[in-house]
Amino acid sequence: MQFNGLSLEQAPPISAPLRFYLSAPLFAILAGILMLLSDVSALQSRYSIDSIVITHTITIGFMSFVMLGSLTQMLPVLAGVKMYRVDLVTKISHIAMVLGTLFMIVGLKFEVALLNAFAMLLLGSGFLAMIVVIFMAIKKVKNFTPTVTGMSLSLVFALFSVLMGIFLLFSYIDPDASIYRNIVANTHSVWAIFGFAGILIVGVTFQVLPMFYVAPKFKDFYQKRVVLFISISLILWMITSLFFQSYAVAAKLWIVLFFASFAIVFLLKIKNRKRKVSDITLLYYKTSSIFLALGSLFWIGDEFYLSQHIVVTSIFIGGFILSIMIGMLYKIVPFLIWFHLNAMGYMNIPTMNEMIDKKLALIQFILFVGSLLGFIFSYYLEAYLSLFSMAFIISMVILQYNIITAVLIYKRVKKTKPDFDMSAFA
Repeated sequence: MQFNGLSLEQAPPISAPLRFYLSAPLFAILAGILMLLSDVSALQSRYSIDSIVITHTITIGFMSFVMLGSLTQMLPVLAGVKMYRVDLVTKISHIAMVLGTLFMIVGLKFEVALLNAFAMLLLGSGFLAMIVVIFMAIKKVKNFTPTVTGMSLSLVFALFSVLMGIFLLFSYIDPDASIYRNIVANTHSVWAIFGFAGILIVGVTFQVLPMFYVAPKFKDFYQKRVVLFISISLILWMITSLFFQSYAVAAKLWIVLFFASFAIVFLLKIKNRKRKVSDITLLYYKTSSIFLALGSLFWIGDEFYLSQHIVVTSIFIGGFILSIMIGMLYKIVPFLIWFHLNAMGYMNIPTMNEMIDKKLALIQFILFVGSLLGFIFSYYLEAYLSLFSMAFIISMVILQYNIITAVLIYKRVKKTKPDFDMSAFA
């Protein structure tokens, strides 16, 4: 691994990111259970309550938790700045977001306006507290690397996506606001997926790929420009889709072009890495690139099929983000445990590769990819949805088990006496 340019002494307490990482698979399991219990025909429309509930159980409960946990850990280390009261803020925000997501699920599912109001308050405050504290830290950054720039721009899209999400929840409380729901929902979904998640993934990859795999660095021009181009294309897409719909497909093509170029360059960097050891994360990274390519093609194709296959598009794009996030979890969680134990003076620590059961991780990968492909298959043959929902649930249970196993290693080692007294260096 390469630690050049990292401010490891600025790392937050391990509890800050881990509380988000440990919760994320639980919401994915819940999403699988909701799919298992839902009416199949209702899931074939992106605007049905069942689809909205399941989508947000995954996007908020899994994706956002992983992204916020990663920002909490990586921003201080990469930018050399401390986040304000990071342990307290993450604890409060985490509780607010867990409760807010649960209230939203029940409130939307059973049309309970009071629960939707609580969800709006809790999710809004939880997200905004994290975003504000992270922005406060970014203001202190002296050297804006491409990764920090990517994090900053992703947070701008996150902020607007959250504000739009608050309005969308409000539209289920006040019927007068519902007339604008679909218009806002389109921008909300695209900016959240490609702006918040997509740009963050691109920015973090600039640092993570060379660090963990000793892969060639991305060219300076690419690092400095691609995130900016994606941001501009997302703004152009919003403007054209709202006011000049006949040109919206051109903006879509730009978004797809930049993400497709990222997928190609990403795969080339992996192929040319110096550390040729293969692991489960590489399988996830390669799969995510394939899902991104397929999802982009379907997204463009839907312009000519009146969004008839938008659910399939969502599964592919969701597969891209979920795949790369699960792959990162398998790399980041063991690294965090190794790093924090090493910093406390422990030398006799299991290696990062020993913290995750490789066979279980491979089984989890097969079930996960199989379930996503199965969901697409079930879109046309409804009878198989329950089977692939079960596969998805089992895959997420295994993911949860693997993360917990790594955390238990941390707790077990921490109960022993350190090999070195590090108090003098605190």
